[in-house]
Amino acid sequence: MLIKYIFDRVVSFIGLLFVCPIILIVAILIKIKMPGGPVFFVQKRVGLDGKLFTIHKFRTMMVEHDGSSVSVAGDSRITPLGSTLRHYKIDELPELWDVLIGNMSFVGPRPDVPGYADRLEGEDRIVLKLRPGVTGPATLKYRVEDEMISKFVSEVRKSNHDDRHLPFNLPEGVEQMTDQELAEWYNDYVIYPDKVRINKFYYNNYSFIKDIEMIFATVLGFKVEFNGEKI
Repeated sequence: MLIKYIFDRVVSFIGLLFVCPIILIVAILIKIKMPGGPVFFVQKRVGLDGKLFTIHKFRTMMVEHDGSSVSVAGDSRITPLGSTLRHYKIDELPELWDVLIGNMSFVGPRPDVPGYADRLEGEDRIVLKLRPGVTGPATLKYRVEDEMISKFVSEVRKSNHDDRHLPFNLPEGVEQMTDQELAEWYNDYVIYPDKVRINKFYYNNYSFIKDIEMIFATVLGFKVEFNGEKI
């Protein structure tokens, strides 16, 4: 994957030069619209070979919140400006720096918070051999993940349980779970295992040409064929 490594370093450097004005404008907006907190959100994430690194993104949430790593559309923790930044993926522009210094790649699995990697067992652990990516096949499939989670919670809350159209079994005691607990269950037991499956296929069937296609799909918003499905 030498060509991938060189591509990441060169293109991230060029990209940072081009988006510097945008980064400056967004930083000013965050200071004006979201005062009292930092411009950047920094957090430890699991990187290549399971080693921790610090990821950099624009802050999109209020300074004080419950700290859950799973958010849904309309989450009260996300500010109006933060919602816009997330929708257009502008909050992830600072990750170009993480790509430049070698902690991330343009394409790969999204870096998880510590704890998720510990759940990987056996063959699933090959995804840790991948450098985390700004985008990737799992990211493309779940590009509106917060909206998908919100829709799932809404579906579960339907008064007529027979109207639920879900391709999996819900946990026991679902009626007593809060919306946040439901969101976390859906992420942990439905979305996350599917992401692992997708990223394993990416590792075992790597293609630099497919990387380029996924980068353009991310920027331009079109779907690509991957492992027999449109993402």
